[in-house]
Amino acid sequence: MDQKLKVGVLGATGMVGQRFIALLENHPWFEVVCVAASPRSAGKTYEEAVGGRWKMDTPMPEAVKKLTVLNVNEVEKVAAEADFVFSAVDMTKEEIRAIEEAYAKTETPVVSNNSAHRWTPDVPMVVPEINPEHFAVIGYQKKRLGTKRGFVAVKPNCSIQSYAPALTAWKEFEPYEVAATTYQAISGAGKTFKDWPEMVGNLIPYIGGEEEKSEQEPLRLWGRVENGVIVKAREPVITCQCLRVPILNGHTAAVFVKFRKKPSKEQLIEKLRTFRGLPQELDLPSAPKQFIQYLEEDNRPQVALDVDYENGMGISIGRLREDTVFDYKFVGLSHNTVRGAAGGAILCAELLTAQGYISAK
Repeated sequence: MDQKLKVGVLGATGMVGQRFIALLENHPWFEVVCVAASPRSAGKTYEEAVGGRWKMDTPMPEAVKKLTVLNVNEVEKVAAEADFVFSAVDMTKEEIRAIEEAYAKTETPVVSNNSAHRWTPDVPMVVPEINPEHFAVIGYQKKRLGTKRGFVAVKPNCSIQSYAPALTAWKEFEPYEVAATTYQAISGAGKTFKDWPEMVGNLIPYIGGEEEKSEQEPLRLWGRVENGVIVKAREPVITCQCLRVPILNGHTAAVFVKFRKKPSKEQLIEKLRTFRGLPQELDLPSAPKQFIQYLEEDNRPQVALDVDYENGMGISIGRLREDTVFDYKFVGLSHNTVRGAAGGAILCAELLTAQGYISAK
C-alpha cells in the first residue's frame, strides 16, 4: 500500500479503544489520525484524557499522545478527518446503532466492536476466517443507507471465538448439539484488578446478556446470505453458561459436542491444524499464520502460557477426548481483547481493505 489509510477511533479512551490504539501502532496499512470520545474528554490531549487509566501492558504510543480528543457526537467533524473509523463507544444500544449509522452516512465506513448492530439483518458480523462471504450484504446495506462507500460492519462476541473456530473446522462432521461453559476474563468488562479488587479470588456465575450471545451469535456466523440479509443457521443447537473469573486477559471454554458423522480424534485434530481462511491466504498484516493450534499436553491450553499465541490472534485448543454423554469434549482459549475485540476488528478492516470495501476518501 503506497499511502496509509487514515483511521479514527471512536471511544478511544476506554479499554477496547486503548487496545485499538496499541495494536494500530506501526500498522503497515493504517494510521490513527483522530481519536474521539465523550464530551467530557473532548478538547484534551489523548494523554490528558486517559490520564492514569492507560490499561495496556505496552506504553501509550507517542504518535497519539498529543492528538486532541474530538467529541464523538460531532459526527461530521470527526468523519472529515478519517478514511474509516473503528467504533468502541460506550453508549446504550440504541445510541450506538444511531451514531454508527450516522458515521456511515457521512460516507465513512465503520468497523465496530460493539454488539448493537450484530443482529441488523444487512450488517455483516464477521470472523474473517469463518464467514468473509457475509461482506456481500454491504451492497444492500448501502442501498438502505443511501451511501456510496459508507457502511457498518461488526465482529462477534469475544467469548465465542474460543470455540466457534473449532466447530467451523469440524463442519463436515455435522456438529448438531453443543454445551459450553465459558470462563471469562475481567478485561471483557473493561476492568483491571485495580478497578475491580473484589474479583481477586472470586468467581461470578453471571454476565448479563452473555449466555444469549454465546448461544445465538455462532449461528449467525454460520448463516447464509439470502435476498440481501443474513439468515442464521439452525444448527448446532448451543446451550451455554458464562462465568466471570479472576483472570485479566483470556476467555476459556469447556465444550461438549455431538456429531451426526462421528469422526475419530485424529481426524478432528487434523482439521484444526490444517484449517485456514482468507486472511491466511491473503497474508493480511494481523492474520495469524496458524489460526488454530492443537496442544497435546493434558494441562493445556493455559491462560498464562497460551493467551498470546500468534500475538493474541490465534486460537488454542486442547484436551480433546471422547465423552460419556456427548461424542467429544475439548477446551478452547482465545485472547478476548485482541482476537475477541480490537484485533478481530482490525483484521476485518484489513480484509475489507483488501477486497476494496475500504479505500482512501
